[in-house]
Order: sequence, then structure tokens, then C-alpha cells
Amino acid sequence: MTKQPSTAIAAAGLAVAGLAIAACTTSAPAPRKTITVTVTPSQFQSTVNPGGPSPTPTSASPVPAAAAACLTRYLNGTTGAGQGAAGSTYVNIVFKNLQNVPCTLYGFPGVAQAAGTPVTDIGKPSVESTTSTRELVTLPPGGFAYATLRITNAGNFSPADCTIKPATWLEVIPPNQRVPLNIPFKSQACEGSAQVLTVTAVRPGTGG
Repeated sequence: MTKQPSTAIAAAGLAVAGLAIAACTTSAPAPRKTITVTVTPSQFQSTVNPGGPSPTPTSASPVPAAAAACLTRYLNGTTGAGQGAAGSTYVNIVFKNLQNVPCTLYGFPGVAQAAGTPVTDIGKPSVESTTSTRELVTLPPGGFAYATLRITNAGNFSPADCTIKPATWLEVIPPNQRVPLNIPFKSQACEGSAQVLTVTAVRPGTGG
């Protein structure tokens, strides 16, 4: 009898066991090192926020609102020195802002010659000068604006259109107001259809 088959079977079993051990030792993964990362919210904040409110601009300057209109009760009215030229007299009507805040004048004042007590208008009120354009004039506290009044000489009109009357006042309604300022000023007025008065729009300053 021979023992070779048993020896061969034993050797084969040892070979299979060795392969199994080798497989187990080579396929097992190495343990991984865990790394913890701390992230702050600011690292992922975007400059665009489509779902949120728009940012408030910081470089834009606020637009100041326009000052309110100058009311008659907060204005003082005076006249400058009159100048005569080509059958007319020119006089500046000067407005002064008496408030401690700015106010505005825009357009043409209304002017009439007047006399008596109470003050009574004489003749036709002023018409707007066709050579003058409107502009918004802002009067600071204590600031001035003016309009130039042309008074055509009453003697230039026929008696049918003008009965000459002495006037001692200019009754002046500031632009866009209803209440007049009574300014002392002596002149000759026309009672009748003659158009004696022509006035410009207001301008900044006193007119020199």
C-alpha cells in the first residue's frame, strides 16, 4: 500500500488555507483619518442676494425738496430808484424774504397804481412783458428778488383813453399769491382804457 494520495490532499488543503489567509490580509482597507473642518457663514456669503432686499446705496446724495412759495405776509416790498427812458419810467419792485427759512417766487407779479384811504386801484393793472421769461427764484432768509415795472407816461395817451390821476401807491401782488403789498410810490396814472403798466418776471437780487 502507498500513502501518496493522503499526502497530496494534505498539501492541497494547506495551499487553499494559505490563499485564504493571503486574501484576507491584502483586501482589508487601511483605516482612514477623519478631518473636521469648521466653516463660518461669512465664507459663503454672496455679493448677490436675489431673494433678499436690495442694498441701500451709500454714495447717492439726497435730493433737496424745493422750498415753499413765498407768502405775501412773509415778504417786504420796496421800490428802487426810478429811471426814465423814451416816454416811460422804469422802477424795480424788490421783494425781501422775512422768514428764517427759504421760499420761492416764480413768474410775474401783478401791479396796479393806486391812491386814497382805503387804497383804491386806478386804471388797468399791469400786463406781462413779452421779453421776459419765468424762472424759479429761491430767496434764502433775508434774501431778495425783483421785477422791473415800466410805467408809460400818461401824457402819451389821448384824453379819450386816459384821464390823468395822481397815484401814491403801487399795489403789488407777488407771483402766485392773492394778497397785495402796498408800496408807497408817486406816479401819474390813467383812468380809462390806456395800458400804462408792463412788468417783467422776478429775478434774483435787487436789480442794482
